[in-house]
Amino acid sequence: MTQVEQPLTDAAIKVRQVNHYQFSWVAGEPGQRGTFTLQLVLDEGAGEEVLTVDADDADVLKDLLEHNDTVQYDAPRHTLMFGVTPAGS
Repeated sequence: MTQVEQPLTDAAIKVRQVNHYQFSWVAGEPGQRGTFTLQLVLDEGAGEEVLTVDADDADVLKDLLEHNDTVQYDAPRHTLMFGVTPAGS
């Protein structure tokens, strides 16, 4: 049997499922562009991440989040992964 180092903590979990998300926009200084953020709620609140994105990325990410039932977030790599395909498909 494989030995698993204990204790397994929340910090040890690197990839989590995105359950909810929220885009926000903060106004910039007069004459400057604002800032978009994307807040991710991970594993039903076990984790959270806030990403700063530009307007073009926010538009693409919104479409991807709306059209994929399964979204994972790899925290150490700051990577969103969309959809799941079974091996061999």
